[in-house]
Amino acid sequence: MMTSKVLIVDDEANVRRALSTTLRKMGYELLEAGSGVEALEQVERFCPQVMLLDLRMPHLDGMDTLRQLNERKGRLPRVVMMTAYGSASDVMEAMKLGAFDYVQKPFDLGQVKQVVAHALTQGELLEQGEVGKVLQEEQANPNRTSLIGLSPAMQNVYKLVGKVAMSKATVLIEGESGTGKELIARAIHSNSPRADKPLIPVNCGAIPENLLESELFGYERGAFTGAVHRKQGLLELANGGTLFLDEVGELSLSLQVKLLRFLQDRVFIRVGGIEAISVDVRVIAATNRDLQERIRQELFREDLYYRLNVVPIRMPPLRERKEDIPLLIRHFLAKYGKEAGKHDLCLSAAATEALIAYHWPGNVRQLENTIERAVVLTRGAVIGHEHVLSPIQDNKMSEQIPSHGKISYEGRTMREIIAQVEQEAIAHALRKERGNKLQTAKRLGISRRALLYKLQMYGLDSAIGERD
Repeated sequence: MMTSKVLIVDDEANVRRALSTTLRKMGYELLEAGSGVEALEQVERFCPQVMLLDLRMPHLDGMDTLRQLNERKGRLPRVVMMTAYGSASDVMEAMKLGAFDYVQKPFDLGQVKQVVAHALTQGELLEQGEVGKVLQEEQANPNRTSLIGLSPAMQNVYKLVGKVAMSKATVLIEGESGTGKELIARAIHSNSPRADKPLIPVNCGAIPENLLESELFGYERGAFTGAVHRKQGLLELANGGTLFLDEVGELSLSLQVKLLRFLQDRVFIRVGGIEAISVDVRVIAATNRDLQERIRQELFREDLYYRLNVVPIRMPPLRERKEDIPLLIRHFLAKYGKEAGKHDLCLSAAATEALIAYHWPGNVRQLENTIERAVVLTRGAVIGHEHVLSPIQDNKMSEQIPSHGKISYEGRTMREIIAQVEQEAIAHALRKERGNKLQTAKRLGISRRALLYKLQMYGLDSAIGERD
């Protein structure tokens, strides 16, 4: 049996050495290269099955090395990108160029072994050469989206975006409100060959059913009262581009039938018309609903679900990627600080801890609104605890502490679960005692001093008065 060959490309000798030592123990034949230029030379002579390629290198960086590799014919290695400075655009660009995977430094060597083994057992190599031809003349994308986050959950999303962007496949983006589903749709479109064509967003839940059909498909003159002329629908306006159907789970059953027919044949008829119209439109749908549950309730067609769910992308809620919160905070501080003419803004340690500890039912959108409000209200350069907590709770604390009685355990640590239970118990007691701290402490069986500490820790002190 022929030994598998792995080429390690990194300008840091200690990184190459560590990877070589680890992978050699797995029985692979290893070769190292200290630059992109050297790597391209070694590919010809060494013919590796897998290449571990650093993104940031002098002279010829990893992305340009991958582009030049794609221009070559014949059997090419699967490329695993490595970097300590990855961004959403880097991940998507690498995957779009045909990279097999993407790992971040400092990496877990166990993860690297797993990725290399996976790359070697995949059978047919990715069609990187064809992808490279399509992208050979592509300019740097001027329409980068505001996707922020380097957590493993978001890295997986970026990889999917990069892989699906070059195809025509229908995509279904699922996730809670405020997670950034439209940003993902825009990222797919802007990284696709359709980027110079329109992306038409439609909020299926915001348009009344009797209007949505004519908005989507257009109508002929005289189709209904007030139709004094022919109107093109959004499907026609999106021809050559992408139609983004947000909140697709809100579509009526009658409209679901019409959408299904279009997805099957790529042909539709205007309201009141008889002419079949064919368009080249890529459909991306998004929903915050559980569509399978709606299928069980007979509110959503199962055949339409499978037509939409060709490539599913799940957007993780913010509580499942808390490591991204500091990055998001810096991004929104810079954005709204610039708009308000306030520069060099920062959060106090207490404010940052409070934002990270919070469970964010409104996800990234709620965090953005919180930071925007804090920027407006603060007078100095440091945004304090009191500025960031008031937006995430109403006067009755119902938003700060949900009172639905159910606790989500998925993806949460024991400490987070216990903290939520404690917060709910304190909030419940506060409501019962109308904000009276002394009576609340007695109800909970703790000292007033302990209650004050808990109130400050959970950010409940600014939501109540000073009654004792």
